[in-house]
Amino acid sequence: MFLLPQSDIPSYPWSPDRGDGTYVNPIICTDYSDPDVIADGEDFWLTASSFNCTPGLPILHSRDLVNWRIVNYAIKNNPDPRKVFDKPQHGCGVWAPAIRKHDEKFWIFFPMPDEGIYLTTADNPRGNWSEPHLVQAGKGLIDPCPLWDEDGQAYLVHAYARSRSGIKHRLRVCPMAPDGSKLLGDGQIVFDDPEHQPTLEGPKFHKRDGWYYISAPAGGVATGWQVIFRSRNPYGPYESKIVLHQGSTAINGPHQGALVDTKSGETWFVHFQDRGVVGRISHLQPVQWKDGWPLMGINLDAQGVGEPVTQYRKPVIGANLPIEVPQTSDEFDEDKLGLQWQWHANHIDDWYSLTATPKSLRLFSQFVENGDLAQTPNLLLQKFPAMRFAVDTSLTFSPASEHDRAGLIVMGKKHCAIVIQKTADGFDVIRRENNDDRNVVAVRSATIQLGVDVEHDGGCSFRWRVDPSAAWQPAPGAFQAVQGTWIGAKVGIFCLSTADPAGRGFADYQFFRFRELVT
Repeated sequence: MFLLPQSDIPSYPWSPDRGDGTYVNPIICTDYSDPDVIADGEDFWLTASSFNCTPGLPILHSRDLVNWRIVNYAIKNNPDPRKVFDKPQHGCGVWAPAIRKHDEKFWIFFPMPDEGIYLTTADNPRGNWSEPHLVQAGKGLIDPCPLWDEDGQAYLVHAYARSRSGIKHRLRVCPMAPDGSKLLGDGQIVFDDPEHQPTLEGPKFHKRDGWYYISAPAGGVATGWQVIFRSRNPYGPYESKIVLHQGSTAINGPHQGALVDTKSGETWFVHFQDRGVVGRISHLQPVQWKDGWPLMGINLDAQGVGEPVTQYRKPVIGANLPIEVPQTSDEFDEDKLGLQWQWHANHIDDWYSLTATPKSLRLFSQFVENGDLAQTPNLLLQKFPAMRFAVDTSLTFSPASEHDRAGLIVMGKKHCAIVIQKTADGFDVIRRENNDDRNVVAVRSATIQLGVDVEHDGGCSFRWRVDPSAAWQPAPGAFQAVQGTWIGAKVGIFCLSTADPAGRGFADYQFFRFRELVT
């Protein structure tokens, strides 16, 4: 089968559906880290890690495992009574979740590595989810996944975060109350073999034909492989088999994901690949069952270890469906904020308005001490939607003082923004890299267009113009975007004040548009 080299992956808009009955990986070319997927009739539901960003626990929907749309979030903010998430807590918050359907209800178990394991439920994934309930407090408990057995017993498997517990290679199975409210005991470690399966994490619990299966990635995010464990008893002993590795492909990892059965009787595996600045992108692999093992990918060797596919036939679902991709561009002409947006910390709805000015998003200035963009909670951001793209936005700035700022930002472990700031004589357009102001240009207009071009490797070039019909003016200097802590780089907008806690200034954004980067 024809395999598309990753160097030939086109820029935005990225669509995996080739329109001829085949798809190209990645199925989602954006950062939905640690995806878990379930089938429910003709629907597939995906959730993923959200870390410090809110709303959290995104819910995506598909009818064919290839075309996906964002439809909801399971939580508004990170649950934490200490309110530490009112400021960005990079790398903390909601880690790898598991979604399941049981007893006519949808369940998401998710970890917060410093707090413990939580549960939220809903009757409909598109509807309201319950307030998160703390199932088990504990530092370093991560990647939980439940299993309800035929006899009414319930279990939960989880891994450990080395950064919190000093452990990175053990899996534990615990008895759980059937309503998910609590664990019923310490359970037992069911696998601990650091020599052969180091950095073991992301377990998913399944039962099939009397076998208990745990799928998990081992060996680390960038260089690991997929392992399947199976036993006739939920507490083991488990035998193990490596079923998927990078092999001769360019798909490193391949990391944590979900085994999914379709109505047609097929099994598929959704997993992520770490692509650095763009984040952890989602891939889809065919699965064949042989001798009671789910073998993944193609080019199986003598031990049944497969390699990831780059292009393959789509899952058999018995219908022709429209091509869909996760939402990106926004004209701000709806009465709700688009689901593609997330704040960089716990948020409140008073930070913005979609009705103050018709067909505009108004961001109210929020006080940020020292104007540190890395610690600004009201950054309104989107994931990188492709390997290569451009963004254009337009805003009208209404500052209350010379301490107000608004602009366009690329955020990761390093950040860069093009900022408009009030002066005594008008406004300055400033390229601000890691909180250092550079390349100041004076302008008169409070209405300005800002843009950024993002290259395949994350190289960013910012630009601006006052007259929409004029040529773009470059903001001199190149910026190399880098991923955040456990997440890909993000791009978005903001309005802040370094001195006015009242937040009286604001910026009205007229649009935020992604487009193909033309060179």
